[in-house]
Amino acid sequence: MPEQNVSLKNMSKMNTSDFTTTILVDQSPEEAFTAINNVRGWWSLEIEGNTDKLNEEFKYHYEDVHRSHMKIVELVPARKVVWLVMDNYFKFTKDESEWTGTKIIFEIAEKNGKTEIRFTHQGLVPQYECFEVCRDAWTHYIQQSLKSLITTGKGFPNATGKPSTEREKEEHEKNLQSAGD
Repeated sequence: MPEQNVSLKNMSKMNTSDFTTTILVDQSPEEAFTAINNVRGWWSLEIEGNTDKLNEEFKYHYEDVHRSHMKIVELVPARKVVWLVMDNYFKFTKDESEWTGTKIIFEIAEKNGKTEIRFTHQGLVPQYECFEVCRDAWTHYIQQSLKSLITTGKGFPNATGKPSTEREKEEHEKNLQSAGD
């Protein structure tokens, strides 16, 4: 039995390397849940498909830099949202499909009269080539854009020609330069 405990301990350590960030807002869990599912309001204007129904699939893309195909695999009103990354493409990594098979999890809970949203990208680990870029992007989209959507009704989603993060701005400039060459 001790061997089993060791492996469980190691699994627990592995899980702590998944990217996680948390925000706290004054709005209700229901308002947070609604905003999370309004993916066009905080992540990208160019989402294709339904983003608020269990088992629905949607596609995200930003220019020719990043594309993802998500499936909503868990949807518990005012409590939890989970997306499974069905397919993924990055222009800027050797392994273009690094996110494929990972899960994006939003957990909503009341904490001391406020609403806590804990975001975890399960499987986005420091070993990934995209880790720093993805960590910075998720931090922006959760800490700034989603939080703003929940608290003010307006987020900062990206769109073609409308980068939102520093890395998107860099990639957008590269695309403009290569188009001009």
